[in-house]
Amino acid sequence: MSYERLDPHRVVETIRKLSQRIQERFPGAGLGQVCQHLLTVGEHARRRSDWIARPVWWLRAVIAMLMLAAVPAMGVSLLAVKLPNGRIELVDFAQFLESGINDLIFLGAGIFFLVTAERRIKRRRALKAIDELRALAHIIDMHQLSKNPERVQHRDKATASSPRYQMSYFELGRYLDYCTEMLSLTGKIAALLVQRFDDPVALEAASDVENLTTGLSRKIWQKILSLHSLEESGG
Repeated sequence: MSYERLDPHRVVETIRKLSQRIQERFPGAGLGQVCQHLLTVGEHARRRSDWIARPVWWLRAVIAMLMLAAVPAMGVSLLAVKLPNGRIELVDFAQFLESGINDLIFLGAGIFFLVTAERRIKRRRALKAIDELRALAHIIDMHQLSKNPERVQHRDKATASSPRYQMSYFELGRYLDYCTEMLSLTGKIAALLVQRFDDPVALEAASDVENLTTGLSRKIWQKILSLHSLEESGG
């Protein structure tokens, strides 16, 4: 067993077990549906991670052929330039040199574009997946916004528009725990997507998602601590 990288199978299996726990504890709850979606996202992320890590051989072959064709084409274009007979003026030589330098610059830019094409394609796919995870983290957070410990203590003071839920201290604690676990796993999926893709932009985006989920989890843990305090005080 390797401890140098996240095991995508274990990440997916952990999400699956969490989904089962939520369904058993809160049958039909919206949080369970979100966790089921997280499981689907995790399974897709496993396949995306494998795809990102593999070389795209057909694309590399096309790029190699284009580069091999570009160099001779450059040589032919230079040979096709006709220099004036006799003495070459400095102005003519400067124009010829400038034309050659411009051709080399365009050729270099074209080669760079081709060489980085595979990385850009993989980056685009990784960033799209990471954006989905960022949105999912906010959806998870939405499910815990109205779950405040004080409402367990003062159920009788609810208004007509107050959130309708009947939870004990224990049930609310488990619900909030599940939210923190889902947020943590969302960050793990982001890390899984880029752990074999050494791209600064994608790595930074994944790090942003992990920071986001950590920050959201911190707010939930404050609720959990408040809940424990109220329960111990007999509220």
